[in-house]
Amino acid sequence: QRCVVLRFLKSPPNQTKTSEEILHHLQNIVDFGKHVMKQFFGENYVHHGEIIQLPLDFVRQLCLKIQPERPESRCDKDMDTLSGYAMCLPNLTRLQPYRFVEHRPILCIEIKPKCGFIPFSSHVSQEIKHKVCRYCMHQHLKVANGKWKRPSKYCPLDLFSGNKQRMHFALKSLLQEAQNNLKIFKNGELIYGCKDDQECVSDWNELARHLKPFFFPSNGLVSGPHCTRTIVKELIHIITTTLLSSTDACRAGDMKTVPVSQGRSYCEASAFNRELVRNGKHKLESSGLPRGCLLYKTLQAQMLDTLDIEGLYPLYSRVEQYLEEFPEERSTLQIDGPYNEAFYEKLLDLSTEDDGTVAFALTKVQQYRIAMTAKDCSIMIALSPCLQDECSEQRPVVLTSKSRFTFSVSVLDLDLKPYESIPHQYKLDGKIVNYYLKNVQAKDDPVMSNLFKENEDCTLVLHKV
Repeated sequence: QRCVVLRFLKSPPNQTKTSEEILHHLQNIVDFGKHVMKQFFGENYVHHGEIIQLPLDFVRQLCLKIQPERPESRCDKDMDTLSGYAMCLPNLTRLQPYRFVEHRPILCIEIKPKCGFIPFSSHVSQEIKHKVCRYCMHQHLKVANGKWKRPSKYCPLDLFSGNKQRMHFALKSLLQEAQNNLKIFKNGELIYGCKDDQECVSDWNELARHLKPFFFPSNGLVSGPHCTRTIVKELIHIITTTLLSSTDACRAGDMKTVPVSQGRSYCEASAFNRELVRNGKHKLESSGLPRGCLLYKTLQAQMLDTLDIEGLYPLYSRVEQYLEEFPEERSTLQIDGPYNEAFYEKLLDLSTEDDGTVAFALTKVQQYRIAMTAKDCSIMIALSPCLQDECSEQRPVVLTSKSRFTFSVSVLDLDLKPYESIPHQYKLDGKIVNYYLKNVQAKDDPVMSNLFKENEDCTLVLHKV
């Protein structure tokens, strides 16, 4: 029995698209997943889905049924009920692929890891961007704007470090302040995380009650805080293990990867780093990610943003100027698709020498859009308990102290970021950095910034003050 998700296009009121436009848009999403993102992430991780056409009466009834369940923040857009076209996708809160017959409970952890590196571009105008990651800076602006009540201690660079101690700290921080970066589902139902911007479920004891049958099926553990802490520890261990595993035998396309060493491997604002400095620890470990794991592939795709938005924006302006003169060239340049093999091939040019051409500018713009997509994707880890004799050799298995699980890791939210969003990203970047410099760094202990010095082997040098 297949468990699927139907996805309908949504658009602001009074911006209704024709059936042909909707079909074209959905086809672009499918093609982009199939011909581009599968090349970056690998066959097993990307599920691009297929387009189906449904009876209009069924679509309207479905829309009426789900409207009361939609989060308030999503209700500014109307669901398409006129074309009948939808995307049919696997339910990634379940184990993948379909052929596995489920007869046990399923646990699923959804993580939105965000950008895992610090800009290394020479185009960066503010030195703080070479020291503090975008996520940590953006947290302060989001709290000031009332999006979240308090900043999270999570730093993406800790998760992407490959160092288990740092990864455990990052995941614990996500569990403490999930925001929209962490959700946990049991049998497809949300049991932990945010349903909406402000409505967050973050009771560890309640979470432990849900998870106890998964991790301690014999119920031999005493109840109380020790039990909750132990279960959360087991959860963090299993997430780390699955994130570092490789469940895809095929390599990710022909992409010549960007050396991770080009970027700084830690963020000065990370709570983990600050704790190290306070404790007088000199060395910050960065173990690196296994090449086959999904975090590594995600980071490689993110690092297609080689110029940073500050270096990219003038190239976007060059393309815009060209399109003003030759608007008919927009389709030739494949800005709005088709996202086929030819589109992917153009992304493989990692040359950094700007020859002043529109072709160079466009390649960098398209690479930036891919990077932005990878920075905003979600990773789904589905787990199902299995007995030793049940676990088939074709399916990966992960062990905890009392249980064993079969699992699948998938990636979703892979729609290509719009070309038109680049000016917004440029303005937002300026806002984030300026707010941080004015309201956070200025109030920080000025000594802190002098404590962080980096050399090639990632050693922190502490100076006497």
